[in-house]
Amino acid sequence: MESFSLGPSGRQATTGSEGLLSKIGNSSQSSGKEAMTISAQAKVNNLVPPETLVETNGAGFPYELGALERRPVLIVLGVTEIIEQESLHVSVWGSPDGKDWGQQALFWFPQKFYQGVAPAALDLRQLPGIKFLQARWEVNRWGRGDPRPMFKFGVEIQELALGPGAGSD
Repeated sequence: MESFSLGPSGRQATTGSEGLLSKIGNSSQSSGKEAMTISAQAKVNNLVPPETLVETNGAGFPYELGALERRPVLIVLGVTEIIEQESLHVSVWGSPDGKDWGQQALFWFPQKFYQGVAPAALDLRQLPGIKFLQARWEVNRWGRGDPRPMFKFGVEIQELALGPGAGSD
């Protein structure tokens, strides 16, 4: 069973200081010659709203990229509640129309067994046909006790700013 609480637009937004990014702080990542930085003022949107409770495999709603289309983005998986002897595996899929997601994810986060935050950079400039993203998850539980897995997590997205001297499109 999953529970979502989304507004009429299907999006929830917070500022960078309120989201999962505040747990990893302002940092820079290098991708070739370009330095990418996280802006504390960047708008944070959600592929999966924070504190979403899941017990089965599932998928978030299609997220229309809008202004983030063809830009470098930071996607952050934040697991806030988990029980022992279970795993969560989250992937991010791309689509040109919000309906056809293809046969392969754009990327998979490392499988999670504990609470924590996992950031990933995705350069959408290299994927010009992608207009929508969707997070999907697979859950697994083993061992004793209730056989149903239970997780609370969220997946955030925000633009990564190019550092000084970095090239443009």
